[in-house]
Amino acid sequence: MSWAALSAQILPPGDLRCEYKENPLGIDVRQPRLSWKWRVAEGERDVMQGAYRIQAAGAREALEEGRELIWDSGIVESGASVHVPWEGPALQSRQRVWWRVKVWDRQGRSSPWSAPAFWEMALLDTAEWAALWISPDLPEKEKDYNPPPHLRREFDLHGPVRLARLYITAHGVYEAHINGRRVGEDLFTPGWTSYPHRLQYQTYDVTELLQPGRNAIGVILGDGWYRGRFGFSDEWNIYGTEVALLCQLEVVYENGLREFLGSDPYWRCAQGPIRMSGIYDGETYDARLEMPGWSRPGFDDRGWAPVRVVQHSKSRLLAQEGLPVRRILELKPIAILTTPRGDTVVDMGQNMVGWVRLKVRGNRGDTVTLHHAEALDKEGNFYTANLRAARQQVRYVLKGTGEEVFEPHFTFQGFRYVKVEGFPGTLRPENITGIVIHSDMEHTGRFTCSDSLVNQLQHNIEWGQRGNFLDVPTDCPQRDERMGWTGDAQAFAPTACFNFNTAAFYTKWLADLAADQEPNGSVPFVVPDVLNQNGSTGWADAATIIPWTLYRKYADRRLLERQYPSMKAWVGYLDALAGPDRLVQDGFHFGDWLFFIHPTNWNDKPGYTDIDFIATAFFAHSTDLVRRSAEVLGKTEEAARYARLFEEIKAAFQREFVTPSGRLSPHSQTAYTLALAFGLLTPEQGPAAVDYLVQNIRRRGNHLSTGFLGTPLLCHVLSAHGRTDVAYDLLLQTTYPSWLYPVTKGATTIWERWDGIKPDGSFQTPRMNSFNHYAYGAVGEWMYQVVAGIREDPSRPGYRHIRLQPEPGTRLQHARAEYESLYGRIACGWERRHDSLFVQVEIPPNTRATLLLPHHPEGAHPRELGSGTYSFAYPEKRPASVGNAFSLDALFGQLWQDERARQVLLRHAPELGQATDAQRREWWEMSLRELATFQPRTLNTSRMTAIARDLQKLGTDKQN
Repeated sequence: MSWAALSAQILPPGDLRCEYKENPLGIDVRQPRLSWKWRVAEGERDVMQGAYRIQAAGAREALEEGRELIWDSGIVESGASVHVPWEGPALQSRQRVWWRVKVWDRQGRSSPWSAPAFWEMALLDTAEWAALWISPDLPEKEKDYNPPPHLRREFDLHGPVRLARLYITAHGVYEAHINGRRVGEDLFTPGWTSYPHRLQYQTYDVTELLQPGRNAIGVILGDGWYRGRFGFSDEWNIYGTEVALLCQLEVVYENGLREFLGSDPYWRCAQGPIRMSGIYDGETYDARLEMPGWSRPGFDDRGWAPVRVVQHSKSRLLAQEGLPVRRILELKPIAILTTPRGDTVVDMGQNMVGWVRLKVRGNRGDTVTLHHAEALDKEGNFYTANLRAARQQVRYVLKGTGEEVFEPHFTFQGFRYVKVEGFPGTLRPENITGIVIHSDMEHTGRFTCSDSLVNQLQHNIEWGQRGNFLDVPTDCPQRDERMGWTGDAQAFAPTACFNFNTAAFYTKWLADLAADQEPNGSVPFVVPDVLNQNGSTGWADAATIIPWTLYRKYADRRLLERQYPSMKAWVGYLDALAGPDRLVQDGFHFGDWLFFIHPTNWNDKPGYTDIDFIATAFFAHSTDLVRRSAEVLGKTEEAARYARLFEEIKAAFQREFVTPSGRLSPHSQTAYTLALAFGLLTPEQGPAAVDYLVQNIRRRGNHLSTGFLGTPLLCHVLSAHGRTDVAYDLLLQTTYPSWLYPVTKGATTIWERWDGIKPDGSFQTPRMNSFNHYAYGAVGEWMYQVVAGIREDPSRPGYRHIRLQPEPGTRLQHARAEYESLYGRIACGWERRHDSLFVQVEIPPNTRATLLLPHHPEGAHPRELGSGTYSFAYPEKRPASVGNAFSLDALFGQLWQDERARQVLLRHAPELGQATDAQRREWWEMSLRELATFQPRTLNTSRMTAIARDLQKLGTDKQN
């Protein structure tokens, strides 16, 4: 086909990205990857890319005119529109590349050129850092909070500036200003990494902040994660005792001359109005000590102290890899309360992470104190015991000059409620604004359904992610912890990738995981590693699970290749730990953390699963993931080796934990879930194991008993083995323990424990009772994939090919999900109207999908669809166990609610009428056939035969 000969007939591509980012400054990937999305006219279907052409130039004008190109790919016959590698000449430090793309479909129609996009390279060689590390020469206490120092320097510019870049990082966190204006909008820079190995720097375009003549730059340095109080056991200064600054300002004048200015011995420093600021404990700000104009030229700094040049390595430096933390949302209070104790408490209506913007008028020296908490106790009083030693307290001392507006600088709080002390006058809602912060991820997923409690659950899952994706995936954002726990991260990663685009976020964190990994392959409990503890299965398996998850969701082969040595090293560690028996029976492991324990009898632990069982199961799972990764990467021999190792582990697992009938020891929900999810049972054992799992759930009245490791996989396993009905029963359960129980108690985020607030309104133990802990929100992936039906195709990852397979539940009337993939929006939804089912799907351009229509009269025959929007309507053929079918597979509750069916049951099994309401509630979601396994005398074989006969007659009568 002669691609170039055809005229433009289709829309230009859009949403151009470089390394997942839009027009990024400071890229140090030497062969960056480019992506774009197709845009098509409304109603157009089955559009696939047949070819593309990329052009790149050093200036936008040159690119738009097609001249002075540094790369022209020519017409490339390919459907690739995601992760297309740069194949132009080697890129240089500071180089800005403008690029555009045009595309052809498979019919040969071409698009116009896209709008130009750009990226700019960072400093690719450490030798290009001419600046020096400097620290303030101020008296400081070693194990206490010190006022964050202000550093400044003035300089002259000798003419109009064409462009200017600031490259900057710190030990600690920084806030930079030039000529009185803040540089950028990023928070907590340079971010939290494995500081001994990796330290990010940021690149800012500061051209508009500079002026010919005299200029000034100022930087405030906070402790951040680097020093101060952080970690367990009241630890201080984990990474170092001194904050430090490294910054380099590079200026290009209009005449082409360049000038470099950086941190050097000529800076000055002083303490300022921030008297203390810490991650856990909050901030104290004395506005009386403000220094107006301190970052402007002409400020008198003769009383300021000098700085010291310090020797810190620059070899650890890397350009910003993750996503910056930024202000994302603002919330207004929903109420101002007076508690029974007489406290003034502001209710923000949402458990959030960030801080309060305070507006206040008062006298000089008035002090307003803001205390932050997640909950009120059952009497309605302010509750902070679950924060443990974290104070979460912000103090503002007024200067007394009219209205004053304050936001803290280097701290964040997890809270819904704010206790306000010392406010001058009457506190009004306009005095308080909640500032929500998190890593600036693109919001990619939305899920809704007909059940308002489930919709609130989805809301809570998203807000749990917002609150805990603050540069690293933390466990919780409020108590004296806030660490990158690997177990929580791996459990939630698949759901996280639906809700937000987390590719760049996890790319950075996984590099820290590999950096902090022990030489023997063991992986830390937390990343970055501030605990110096490692090796727990289910936690350390984040090293294998998350890279594979990102490959599934984003088809990021390069990331998989980068993490492959880390993945192998973790499996190698487990292999050495297990030895020739292939059973992991040594080392410390958290196990199925926070599994269900009877609320009144702690010796009753129905959810307990043996540590050795879990450890060996995850050993097998990680081995299998390394095997799959090796296959993707073309490492055939290694894939075969890991396949053999997996079979050896499986055989050992079988010998140790599985009876021939498929019964497991231990006999817990998590045990069956892991064994089935990880492929550790034979085809003959699988059905029995599923039955045992379902029986366990039914015996507990459709309640789960799983913890952090079993919960993410439980519903997936049930659906994979034909028991989506049971998964729905778990999802829609509202009593403890369940996903919806916290919703009924007013939760606005996911809780750490199933019963963080007990039915009587009292709290679980404050030692471990976070109300913002995303791990149990891992059910979100199942809601997207099974309830709504959006699933990736394992053979064509990244949603290049999509599986659309919703499985409607009996108690929902509709459900819909949308997901903004790297190719565009995917949507799938269904709705019941009378006896018909309506299904609507949307498939983005340059992809295809396989659709399986649920409950279709002709069966679930796969339909292959090209891009576009499609609608289907048909009479719903419900499965026998769904709806009001009169059979032994109907749910007991549905039969009991039908007067005629209830009379059949009472006629043949009168004992059912003598049961208590509580007993019948436990049976409600069981099929009659399942109930018979628990009530064999009441529902014996002869009675069941008679019941089946009479129910069938009722069904026939209803149809007639």
